[in-house]
Amino acid sequence: MQVLALLAALLAASPAAAASYDPPKRKSGLWEMKMSGGQMKGVHTIQQCVDEKTDDLMKKDMAENQKMQCSKNGMRKEGDKVVAESVCKMENSTATTRAVFTGRFDSAYKADIKSTYEPPLKGMKEASSVIEAKWLGPCKAGQKPGDISMPGMPNMNIDELKKGMKKP
Repeated sequence: MQVLALLAALLAASPAAAASYDPPKRKSGLWEMKMSGGQMKGVHTIQQCVDEKTDDLMKKDMAENQKMQCSKNGMRKEGDKVVAESVCKMENSTATTRAVFTGRFDSAYKADIKSTYEPPLKGMKEASSVIEAKWLGPCKAGQKPGDISMPGMPNMNIDELKKGMKKP
């Protein structure tokens, strides 16, 4: 479950953009993301099949979701880095997050994400995680954009998950 929470944070931080900055788009194909830190033990790896349409769809959905829960949600370019900052309500806590992205979104990038929680969220005052992503090539045979695979878990599709969440 912690991997899913970090995945949600990744999707929220990566491209929920402020209107003043158009963030870089990931290259279409299969991406591998290695996530570490936070409450997770070790490194967790996921693979995600993306295309420009599904990547934009995730950005739009996350931005709309965050507008309802976040008092601050912005992204800007600082030299060769992309910086995303947000202040969002999570349960009974306020999470202040800063994510710094480096690298190229057509081949590899790294995200350093740091969050503080006031009051502490389930006893946690702060958390930090690192995501290292690299483009592996075209999606595998049988994969469609939005497909995510994680070792030890069934494959899932972001679009299908979103549709399931919207059902009454």
